[in-house]
Amino acid sequence: MRALSRVYVSHLAGRSVFDADGEPVGRIRDIVVSMGAGDSAPRVLGLVLEMHGRRRVFLPIGRVTSIENQQVVSSGLVNMRHFQQRPGETLVLAELLDRRVTLNATGEAATVRDVALEPERAGKEMAVTKLFVQKAAKGGLRRRGETLTVDWDAVQGLEVSGVQGAAELVAALDKLHAADLAQVMHELSPKRRGEVAAALDDDRLADVMEELPEDDQVEILGELESERAADVLEAMDPDDAADLLGELSTDEAERLLALMEPQDANPVRRLLSYREDTAGGLMNSDPIILLPNATVAEALALVRDEERTPANASLVFVTRAPTETPTGRYLGAVHIQRLLREPPMALVSAAVDVELEPLAPDAPLNEVTAYMATYNLVAAPVVDADDRLLGAVTVDDVLDHLLPDDWRMRPGGHPHDELPPEAREVVELLEEQDGAGGTTARRNRAGTEAGER
Repeated sequence: MRALSRVYVSHLAGRSVFDADGEPVGRIRDIVVSMGAGDSAPRVLGLVLEMHGRRRVFLPIGRVTSIENQQVVSSGLVNMRHFQQRPGETLVLAELLDRRVTLNATGEAATVRDVALEPERAGKEMAVTKLFVQKAAKGGLRRRGETLTVDWDAVQGLEVSGVQGAAELVAALDKLHAADLAQVMHELSPKRRGEVAAALDDDRLADVMEELPEDDQVEILGELESERAADVLEAMDPDDAADLLGELSTDEAERLLALMEPQDANPVRRLLSYREDTAGGLMNSDPIILLPNATVAEALALVRDEERTPANASLVFVTRAPTETPTGRYLGAVHIQRLLREPPMALVSAAVDVELEPLAPDAPLNEVTAYMATYNLVAAPVVDADDRLLGAVTVDDVLDHLLPDDWRMRPGGHPHDELPPEAREVVELLEEQDGAGGTTARRNRAGTEAGER
């Protein structure tokens, strides 16, 4: 995201948002943040836009490509579902402005008059960094109190009352890898697990869901409102979303697919048409795909995308237009090592490996495994009878189906000493609050069941 070094929300309020073609999308009516805990600054989740007809919708901050020169530009389509504030979310204009706080340095009362946002993590996210506050007036009602700008953590009382305790837990675990947070959630009681899921934003919950056992995924999805369940499915990788929907009844899966945006639902529908133990059922429908006239520099730029897994970024596939799956005619693949040896302005078509035969979508799991082992691959193309690229199978998807169903959850209920320190402390605290209703109860239940068997 291209952004000013600092932007105040008062300058964003009422401002128009434009798409990449310069067409107006809507006007900003509020900014949604997730309040941090400890030394974590409140993180911007997105914007509330007012569309034609006064309908208010949510625009994730990840869709905002530029905030500069008094203009806000977005990419992609806007989800037209009506915005609903969720647990753990705070509206800056509605809830933080005019909030009474206490200055840590002096103990004086003050009022928040404005909030500053700044980009972080190489400009891909934004956070609340500064507050413009006004001290309480002294010496009569007509006098105005002193104004000053302070760091966001230089005051007390910024938290909005009524935010669930789960939001604080989420903030405390914000830096955990998704797999570690999934481990913590697996150990929680169903009630706590539901609270944490409600407090996570869609993208984070999607990442965590992909690391949870299927039983936990189905339980969490069933606790979410239908529209939010659809949002989370949209944020998941299509193959993971298809695996999860495959655990539901046909009617329930179809109901959620109907709530998803078509561009997100269609790849999932295609994946559901294949058996889960075939190349078609295992594949990811969103590999890196380029036209033959693309350059090596363009390919490497896509490979560097931190959102892609190492396996998914190991191969670049070259096809005729269109480059959305199912693509035009498949031409071949280029390994990242080959790209690194080529000049940046060389064409990817000159480096294509045409000898690597692709997999058919109905290839069974054992054939897929033997294929990847034979050619020492961590990703493999899947092509239909019409030479269209359908997707790519990655080694992590193969391992998911080769390992036992419960491989993600370590034996013995994931003992506390195996958790990262911050996660261990949180789980132990929750057990005390719940009367050992989480991990210990789960272990006791497992032990009882084992004894009965």
